[in-house]
Amino acid sequence: MDLEHGKPLDTSKKGSWKTALLFAYQSLGVVYGDLSTSPLYVYKSTFAEDIQHSETNEEIYGVLSFVFWTLTLVPLFKYVFVVLRADDNGEGGTFALYSLICRHAKVSLLPNRQVADEAVSTYKLEHPPEKKSSSRVKLYLEKHKILHTALLILVLLGTCMVIGDGVLTPAISVFSAVSGLELSMSKEHHQYAVIPITCFILVCLFALQHYGTHRVGFFFAPIVLTWLLCISALGLYNMIHWNPHVYKALSPYYMFKFLKKTRKGGWMSLGGILLCITGSEAMFADLGHFSYAAIQTAFTFLVYPALILAYMGQAAYLSRHHNTSYQISFYVSVPESVRWPVLVIAILASVVGSQAIISGTFSIINQSQSLGCFPRVKVIHTSDKIHGQIYIPEINWVLMILCIAVTIGFRDTKHMGNASGLAVMTVMLVTTCLMSLVITLCWHKPPAVALAFLLFFGSIELLYFSASLTKFTEGAWLPILLALFLMTVMFVWHYATIKKYEFDLHNKVSLDWLLALGPSLGIARVPGIGLVFTDLTSGIPANFSRFVTNLPAYHRILVFVCVKSVPVPFVPPAERYLVGRVGPAAHRSYRCIVRYGYRDVHQDVDSFESELVARLVDFIHYDWHRSQHASPYAEDEASNSNESSSGCRLAVIGTVAFSGAPAYETEGSIQPESVSIGFPTVQSVTDIVEMEAVGGVERRVRFAIDDDDESESEMEVQLKEELKDLLAAQEAGTAFILGHSHVEAKQGSCVLKRLAINLGYNLLRRNCRGPDVALKVPPVSLLEVGMVYVV
Repeated sequence: MDLEHGKPLDTSKKGSWKTALLFAYQSLGVVYGDLSTSPLYVYKSTFAEDIQHSETNEEIYGVLSFVFWTLTLVPLFKYVFVVLRADDNGEGGTFALYSLICRHAKVSLLPNRQVADEAVSTYKLEHPPEKKSSSRVKLYLEKHKILHTALLILVLLGTCMVIGDGVLTPAISVFSAVSGLELSMSKEHHQYAVIPITCFILVCLFALQHYGTHRVGFFFAPIVLTWLLCISALGLYNMIHWNPHVYKALSPYYMFKFLKKTRKGGWMSLGGILLCITGSEAMFADLGHFSYAAIQTAFTFLVYPALILAYMGQAAYLSRHHNTSYQISFYVSVPESVRWPVLVIAILASVVGSQAIISGTFSIINQSQSLGCFPRVKVIHTSDKIHGQIYIPEINWVLMILCIAVTIGFRDTKHMGNASGLAVMTVMLVTTCLMSLVITLCWHKPPAVALAFLLFFGSIELLYFSASLTKFTEGAWLPILLALFLMTVMFVWHYATIKKYEFDLHNKVSLDWLLALGPSLGIARVPGIGLVFTDLTSGIPANFSRFVTNLPAYHRILVFVCVKSVPVPFVPPAERYLVGRVGPAAHRSYRCIVRYGYRDVHQDVDSFESELVARLVDFIHYDWHRSQHASPYAEDEASNSNESSSGCRLAVIGTVAFSGAPAYETEGSIQPESVSIGFPTVQSVTDIVEMEAVGGVERRVRFAIDDDDESESEMEVQLKEELKDLLAAQEAGTAFILGHSHVEAKQGSCVLKRLAINLGYNLLRRNCRGPDVALKVPPVSLLEVGMVYVV
C-alpha cells in the first residue's frame, strides 16, 4: 500500500498477474461483504406480503429471472464496465464524480478557489479537447447558477442516503443471519432470542471500531471467500438435487410472465428484489483502496457466479417445496446437517459486510467535512501506515444507537428491507445522473451517449425506486426521514460557511493598514510566531484587525494561514504549501496557503508547525536567491520592497531539485477566477512560481552561501538576519489565532433564513467540534478572537 495516501500499488508497474489476484482476493473482505450476504434476505423480503409462492412456480421463476438480469445489468454492466472507469486519480464514490465535474466545468461552490489550484499534478484533465456539442452542455451548466446548487443538493442527497444505508445495512444483515435460529428452536423462544442476540452483535461491532479495520482486516477476505464458496456449493447441491432445469428461468420471458400474473403485487415486490444489488455502490466507493482490475476480476469471476448459483439453488429448492412449515427464507434451503456451520459463517459474513458500510460512512462524512458540507467532528486515524482508515467517535455511537433502534423497532426483515432498498436505489440514481454528466463533460462523448446511459440505467433504477416508494408506510419512510434531516444539517452548514466567507471577503482590510501599524500607534511586536487562520487567500482578515484593536501587539513573525480544500482526492505533499510575503521582507509577515484534497489526512499540530517553519525557511532562501539573480540592482530593490510588497507573489514550496535555478519556473499574470456563488471576483494570486520535483527524490531546500567571497553582501546579511529572526521566534513559541464566530441573519431577512442561521447554524456550531479541535490546536497556544458575522 502507498503509505502516503492509502492507495494500492500499481499492478501495471509490478507486471505480475499474481499481484492483481492478490488485490482481488483482498478486495473480497472490504468491498463485497454487503453484496455477498444479500441472498440471506432477498427471497424472504420479496415474498413477505405482495406475492405468494404457488404450485405453478411462476412467481419463484419470475423472481429468479429479475434477480439474474438485475445483477447482470446494474453491478456487472453499469458498475464494472462503465462507472469504475470514472475514477478520480484512482478514487471512486459520489465525491469523486462531483470532483471530476467541478474540474471540467466551473460549477464548484467551494468559496476560495484559485487558478493556482489547477497547477496541482492531481488536477489533471486527461482527455482531449472537448467537442462543440459537449461544450454547449458545459456552457449551459456554467451559465445557470441554480444548476450549481442543484448539483450540490444531488450530491448531498446521495451522501445522506449512503449514511442512511450505514444505519440499515448492519441491522438487516446481522438480523437476517441470526434469524437462522428460528429453525432450531420454538417460536416462543425464537422471538425472545433473535432481537437480543442481534443487538449484542451490533454493540460489539460498533464497540470494536476504534481499533481500526487494519487490525482484524486480514480475517475479512477468508470469511467472505468461505461464504461465497459455501453459498455456491449449496446452490449447486440444491439445483442438482431438487431441480436441474431451473436454469431455464433465467430467460427474460419469465419476467414478463411474472408481471402478467401478479400485476400490481409483482410490481410492488420489486422492492424486495432490488436488495440483491445492495452493496454494489461499494465497488465504486472503495476503488481507492484497490485497483480497477482487482475489483473487476473479483466480481466477474467469483462474486457474480457465486451469487447467481446461490439464487438459482434457493429457487430450485422452493420450486419443489410449496407448503413449508416455515416462511420462505435462506435457511430452509440449507440441509439440516450443515445448518449450524452455515449459520456461523453467515453471521461472520454479515459482520464483515456491516464493517464495510460503517467504514464507508466514516469516509464519506470525512469527505463532506473537508468540503465544508458537514459540521466539524473528531476524526481519528486508526492506522499509521494506511491513512484512509479512520474512526469518528460521535458518528460511530450515533450509528450504533440508530441500528439498535431500527432492529428493535422493525423486528422483521420486511420493514428493514423496504427501508434499505429505497436508500440503495436513491444512491444508484444519483450515481447514474452524475455519471451521465461525466460522460459528456469529462470524457467528451456526444450528449446522445450520455442521454442513452441515463435513460437505459435510469429507467431500470426508477422502476425499482417507484416500487420502493409504495412501501413508504412499511419502513421506507425511515431513509427519507434520515435524508431530510441530514440534508438540512449539511445544507445549512454549507450555506452559513459560504455566507461567512462572503462577510470576510467584504470586510478584509488593506495591506497598507498592516504596514502602517507600528510603535507610533502604540503597537508592539512581541517574540514568537503568530499563525492567523483565515479562509481568505488574499488580504488581511477582519479578525486580525479586531485582535490588534483589542490587544495592541502582535508577534514578530506573522503568518496568515489558509487551510483549504481542492477538488481532488489528494494533493502531493511537495505541492501542498503555497508560500509568499505580505509586505516587504523587513516586516516579517508571510502568507501560507495549505491545500488538501478531500481524502487527504490533515496533519497534527506538532508536525504542521514544524513543517510550516521548514517551508518558510525554504521560501526565504528561495526568495532572496531569486531577488539576487533577478537583476544587477536586485540588492537595492530587495532592500526597498523585495519585489513582494504587493503580497501577491506565492511559490509552491516542497520537494525541489535546485542547482543555481529552480528546476521549473513559470511567471506571468494569471487572472483571478470567480467562484460560483454570486459575490464579486476573489482576489487571487497574480504571480505563481512553481518548483517541480526532479527524479522523485525528496530533500529539503537549502541554499548555500559562498564562503569564498571576501565579504558578505548586504543581501546575504539580510537573509541571515531573517532566518535568525525566524529561528528565535520559533524558540519563543507559536500562538494560534482563530476566530470565534457568532453568526446572525441581517435585519429584514426572510423567516427561513433567520431560522437557518440564527437557530440552525448556531445550534450546530455550539454542539460540534470547534475549529481549534479540528486543527488539533493545544489550548495553551490558542488565542480566540470574538467575531460577529451579520450575513
